[in-house]
Amino acid sequence: MQKFFKQFKKINSEPLEKSNLIWSWIGSFLGILAISYFHSDILNDKDLTLLVGSFGASAVLVYGAVNSPLSQPRNLIGGHLISAIIGVICFKLFSFNLLFASAVAVSTSILMMQLTLTLHPPGGATALIAVIGSEQIHDLGFLYILFPVTTGAFILLIIALIINNIPKHRYYPESLKDFNKKWFEK
Repeated sequence: MQKFFKQFKKINSEPLEKSNLIWSWIGSFLGILAISYFHSDILNDKDLTLLVGSFGASAVLVYGAVNSPLSQPRNLIGGHLISAIIGVICFKLFSFNLLFASAVAVSTSILMMQLTLTLHPPGGATALIAVIGSEQIHDLGFLYILFPVTTGAFILLIIALIINNIPKHRYYPESLKDFNKKWFEK
């Protein structure tokens, strides 16, 4: 067990405390439940499963690794938004070859997220879903960017802002830590 705790400390940016584990669980549960509920009327089960997979990875970051640069609001919203735009464009340009469209969508999304300082790994999945999703996703066209992607990212963000700031030792976004130290912990 000691070996596990040592390894955990090396790879996790959050302290291994019951409170952190519980709040991560609550946040991710509420985030994924809200996204699933909010989008269940417009997406079939296959597309909803794909989308929830992408946002599930985001949930790991925004609820389980709140201090990671990849989980900050700019990255969460910007990464999904940029990737959705690129995914839709790639499908429209290269739908005749989905393998090529998939590769271009993911790699271009990574490049654009890096250039805009909004790197968020689940964004790659968001771009890919725009290409490999069903006709229902493809029929949304550029609306895919707003609904379900932007709405899903904002659902995760709103819940993260609430849940991650309930415990006194957790702060989200990371910039709140410095703000609170400056103004409230004198």
